[in-house]
Amino acid sequence: MSAKQILVVEDERPIREMIAFGLRRAGFEVREAADARSGRAEVANKLPDLLLVDWMLPDTSGLEFTRALKRDRETRELPVIMLTARAEVADKVRGLDAGATDYITKPFSVEELLARVRAHLRTPAQVAATRLTAAGIEMDLLRRTVTRDAEPVHLSAKEFDLLAFFLEHPGSALSREQILNGVWDYDHDPGTNVVDVYVGYLRRKLGRPDRPAPIETVRSVGYRLRAA
Repeated sequence: MSAKQILVVEDERPIREMIAFGLRRAGFEVREAADARSGRAEVANKLPDLLLVDWMLPDTSGLEFTRALKRDRETRELPVIMLTARAEVADKVRGLDAGATDYITKPFSVEELLARVRAHLRTPAQVAATRLTAAGIEMDLLRRTVTRDAEPVHLSAKEFDLLAFFLEHPGSALSREQILNGVWDYDHDPGTNVVDVYVGYLRRKLGRPDRPAPIETVRSVGYRLRAA
């Protein structure tokens, strides 16, 4: 299967290159544009699977760029994630009303951006999987929220990604190598214990006095999230 293509429309070169580097490391094909004009040319040349668009572009606003895309029948359904330093609710509403699929506020972590990109690139058959549930845990991949037994659980970006990986494979015994590759994009490194450390973090945050966390150790293999 060919890699998904992402178009990054961002005029600040360091930010654009940082985003592109993170996306490429995660296996995406990336094209870059520094303004709306070149962004439109890239879209016309070949439709990407998703766009990342900065709010403030040198030749127009990201809002107008997005509105134009949504008026065109061929690009109306393209997912657009807007990047901006504006954090006010009113600004978020303006971005979404312009047709943006999602909105991420600067500064942001590459891990959070990748999680949102992956969520919006799910096929129609996978849309329901933007909400993952198992063992009393409910996760909203778009809002980046988690509850267990209806109580909120506050996770770091990497803890969230690790739990999502478990929830996507409920009941399956996952090796440390699989987890490293799926969550950290690492090949096997026999010297790292990062998986064990983060599983420990998750167990502490998901555990309840009368109900331990549902992540169990599978001897000689790795870990498993109990499905029930």
